[in-house]
Amino acid sequence: MLEIAIVGGGVSGLALADALHQAGKSFALYEARSRLGGRVLTKTSALTGGAIDLGPTLFWPETQPHMRALVEKLGLAHFPQHDSCSILQLSDPNQPPESLDVVGVHGGAHRLKGGMNALVTALANRLPADSLHLEHALTSIENHGDFVRLQFKTANGLTTVSARKVVLAMPPRLIAEHVSFNPVLSAELVEAMRATHTWMADQAKAVTAFDQAFWRAAGHSGNAFSNHPQSVLAEIFDACDESGEQAALGGFVALAAESREAYRRSMPVLVESQLTLIFGKQAQDGELHYQDWSAETYTCASLDVAPLTALPVYGDQHLRQSWWGGKLMLSGAETASHAGGYLEGALESAARLKRVLISSSTSLFNSDNDTSLQRLKHWVDEQRQQAEAHYRNNLNHMLSNQYKSQVTQRALLGTVEHIYEEALRQIEQLPFNIQDVTIEQGRLALTPAVLNAFAGFNKEIVEAAIEFNRGSCAISNFPQEQVIDEEYLNVIQRDLSAAWRDFALSVNDVLLAK
Repeated sequence: MLEIAIVGGGVSGLALADALHQAGKSFALYEARSRLGGRVLTKTSALTGGAIDLGPTLFWPETQPHMRALVEKLGLAHFPQHDSCSILQLSDPNQPPESLDVVGVHGGAHRLKGGMNALVTALANRLPADSLHLEHALTSIENHGDFVRLQFKTANGLTTVSARKVVLAMPPRLIAEHVSFNPVLSAELVEAMRATHTWMADQAKAVTAFDQAFWRAAGHSGNAFSNHPQSVLAEIFDACDESGEQAALGGFVALAAESREAYRRSMPVLVESQLTLIFGKQAQDGELHYQDWSAETYTCASLDVAPLTALPVYGDQHLRQSWWGGKLMLSGAETASHAGGYLEGALESAARLKRVLISSSTSLFNSDNDTSLQRLKHWVDEQRQQAEAHYRNNLNHMLSNQYKSQVTQRALLGTVEHIYEEALRQIEQLPFNIQDVTIEQGRLALTPAVLNAFAGFNKEIVEAAIEFNRGSCAISNFPQEQVIDEEYLNVIQRDLSAAWRDFALSVNDVLLAK
C-alpha cells in the first residue's frame, strides 16, 4: 500500500514530495490540473521569447530562508528586481502622472531566470515520473482505521487510491468546498478552512511584452500606481529579464473579481490605454498576457470572490494539526505561520510536514540531552544578539513596500516567526534522545526544558524594537509607531504570544518524531 499520498502539485506539494523521495519514503502526488505548479504559471512571449510570470514572480533572499535555500540547492539563477529610477502615480486620467518621492518599491526582491516555473520544473525533475499523476481531482476521503481511501475524478472516470497517510497540499477553502469526508471533519477544522482566504485567488494579473524597455530609457523604473476610479491596473512593475532586452511591464488588475467578466473582451484595450497614459505612446501595440485567477476552478473558491476588507490572517492552528489519528494533514501557503500566502510560506508548510513524516533518527551527532540543550541554548543566545538587526531589516522591508500601519507589529511578528522556524531546524538536527522520556497526554517531558532556552526572548525583542523606534528617522512620519502606546503594545504581545504557542506545539511535534 502507498505510504503517503500528496494531493496538490503546487510548490508546497512538490517540495514535500522531494523531501519524501530523498528520504526513501513511498509516496505519490496527485494534481487536478493538467500541469504542475498550482498558482505558479509562466508563459513564453512570442514577441521576445521572455518568461511571463502570471502568478508569483518575486522572492526575497534576505528574509525568506526557505526560498533562498531551495533556489541555491536547485542551482537556479536569479537576479534583483529592477527597482531604480522614478516611480509614477496616476491620480487623474486627464493629467500627466506625477513622480513619487519614494526610493524603490520591492525591498530587495529577486526573480528567477526563466520565470518562477523554473522552480517547479526543477523540483518535478527530481521526482520519479511515475509518482506524478495529473488530471486527478480529489472528490472524497474515507478513514478506514489504519489507512485512508481517496477518490479522484479523472478523464477516464472515478478512481480510488489507498494510502497510510494523506497530505492535502491545496487551499483550505477548496478542500471545504469540493472534498467530502467520511467521517465528517470537526466543525472547528471546517470553520478554519472556510475562514482562510486563498492568497491571490480573487486577483488578476496582466503582463505586456514590448520590443524594448522604453520606460527605462526615459528614466522610469517601471513601477507605477493608479488610484483614480477608472483605473484598470492598480499597481504596475517592470517585468523584464535581467538584461532588459526581453522587455515587459506587469500589473495587478484593479477591477473586482465580479466585475472583470464584463470587461474580458475589452481588457487588452483597457490595459493598453492605461499604460499609454502613464508611459506614453510607446506603450501601444504590446503583446498582452492576462490571467484571471478568480476564474480558476482549482484556485478560487466561492468564498474567495468577495473583496477583502483587511489583510488575510494565516497559520490557524487547526490547519497545522494532524487529524484522524495522524493520517490526515494539511499543507500549503495558507497553513504557514510565517509568510502565509507567499512561496516562502508554501515551503515553510512543506518543512513542517517533513518534520512530522520523516524520522530524525539519522542525526550525525551522538550525545546526550544535556549536551543538546546546551548547544540549543548557545544557538538561542546568538539569535538574541541578532534579533534587533533582523527586526530592523523587516521594518525597512515593510516601509519600502509602503505599508502604512502596524509596521512594528508586522516586523516583530516576522522576526519572531523566522527565528522560531530556524529554531525548529536546530532542534530537528540536535541528537535529542526521547527513548526513556515520559509522554503524558501527547506532551513530551523534555519539551519544557527545550522551551526554557527561549525564556524572555519575546520580551527582549519587543523592548529592543521600542527603543529603536524612538530614535528612528525612518518612521518619524508614523507617530503611532515611533512611540508605542499601551493598546498597541497589547496587540503586539497577543500576536507574539500566539506565535509562541504555535512554536511550542511544533517543538513538541519535532521531539516526538525522533
